[in-house]
Amino acid sequence: MNPTNPAATPLRGRTALVTGGGAGIGRACVRALAESGSSVHVVDRDAKAAKAAAEEAGGTAHVLDLADPAAVHELPSEVDVLVNNAGLQHIAPVQDFPPERFTQLQQVMVTAPFLLARHCLPHMYAHGWGRIVHISSVHGLRASQGKAAYVAAKHGLEGLSKVLALEGAPYGVTSNCVAPGYVRTALVEDQIGSQAAAHGIEPGQVVDEVLLHRTAIKRLLEPEEVAAAVRWLCGPETGYLSGSSLTLDGAWTAS
Repeated sequence: MNPTNPAATPLRGRTALVTGGGAGIGRACVRALAESGSSVHVVDRDAKAAKAAAEEAGGTAHVLDLADPAAVHELPSEVDVLVNNAGLQHIAPVQDFPPERFTQLQQVMVTAPFLLARHCLPHMYAHGWGRIVHISSVHGLRASQGKAAYVAAKHGLEGLSKVLALEGAPYGVTSNCVAPGYVRTALVEDQIGSQAAAHGIEPGQVVDEVLLHRTAIKRLLEPEEVAAAVRWLCGPETGYLSGSSLTLDGAWTAS
């Protein structure tokens, strides 16, 4: 990165906020946005991870749980780039799915992005520029058994993004989703045991026979690949791109 080259730092002078920024996709986004010149607020419920990511990026850590709606008010509102990445998973058939767990997933992956957008939009509107990127999923476009809460939340996030795109257009604010397939993160690794039990197979078979079964490109996506898409959506070339969902799914949804 050349800090004296404006093309290398298109977000210089901008402020970004990334939820779930302590690890995985979120941490890769923190790194990518910092390298693009923005100052970054890192939000995560894991204090150690949040502080490490913020230190690496020269940013600011905020330790809180987005399942609590009041937590949003503890975060800065003067934000130019908002990346809604925080997420969690629970796998069970609907009849066995704990209602409180279903609610928690909606709070973190739909309600929190709504509240954060509501929190930051006045600043974006006042300055005539803003970028909102939601880390959705191929499960925002397709469904899988056992993932009622996750699929419902990601479909809701896709819809929220489209409304934000329509409302933000007159103010220079774009809203888009990035919809990856299975990414090499702890969230995916944590699913292997439950998926093995659900399908009656060995854990070593899960990646090839379950996770990548519907994916044409037979490998897990890397967090840095998702972050590169996020950085592009936040840059100067994408001011006309809004209300879209950018699929990084190895041709899953092409079939």
